Amino acid sequence: MKAISIRQPWAWLIVNGHKDIENRSWRTHYRGQVLIHASQGMTRKDYNEICSAVVDAILPIDIPDYEELQRGGIVGVATITDCVDQSDSPWFVGAKGFVLADAKPLPFVPMKGKLSFFETGIEL
Repeated sequence: MKAISIRQPWAWLIVNGHKDIENRSWRTHYRGQVLIHASQGMTRKDYNEICSAVVDAILPIDIPDYEELQRGGIVGVATITDCVDQSDSPWFVGAKGFVLADAKPLPFVPMKGKLSFFETGIEL
């Protein structure tokens, strides 16, 4: 099954049903289920800036603490239903947006991420 690496806390927001768009600079024609891989990289500074400047403004919810966010593995699954150039979603910041639906968390599976979509050998 394909996966896509996404930095935290964005990955957490997606698999918990809060973020319905994944922003990218490139278009995809892929539609269907994709595993959500939480990339290893995330600094405390990034976390603090994202949570205070973006998440609180769009959706005031409690995000897990920095230390609690799983990184470096599969954290969930979502379905890509479209790829758009514009959207009314407050999460869309362009240039392209992968429209996501039916997201849910999965048990953590440690795995190294890759750029773009990548095959995992995992089947649901």
